[in-house]
Amino acid sequence: MHTKQKRRSWLSQLVVPAITLPCLAYFVFHAQSGRYGTEASIALEQELARKQADYDRLVDTREALETRVRLLSDGTLERDMIDERARRSLNLSNEDEVTILLNPATDINRQ
Repeated sequence: MHTKQKRRSWLSQLVVPAITLPCLAYFVFHAQSGRYGTEASIALEQELARKQADYDRLVDTREALETRVRLLSDGTLERDMIDERARRSLNLSNEDEVTILLNPATDINRQ
């Protein structure tokens, strides 16, 4: 009695790798350049460094402003001195006041 044996094709051995390789390539590609991939993480770290520098600068500015307010409000300056500073900063004057304009070079000593 003769039996026929089916010879396996060499193409059947490539089915699993043919499915696996594109899936693997998809995940590797997105791990590299996806939304949360390595390239994006580098950009996020750079943005975080910029934002941290901005935050530090704002904190320093706030501390300086708080110090100036504390100096103005602790009673060391009289009311007319505070009024004079406010008018100079805001560039305001009353109608009955005389305003004398000075050169910026001579005004440096006054500040």
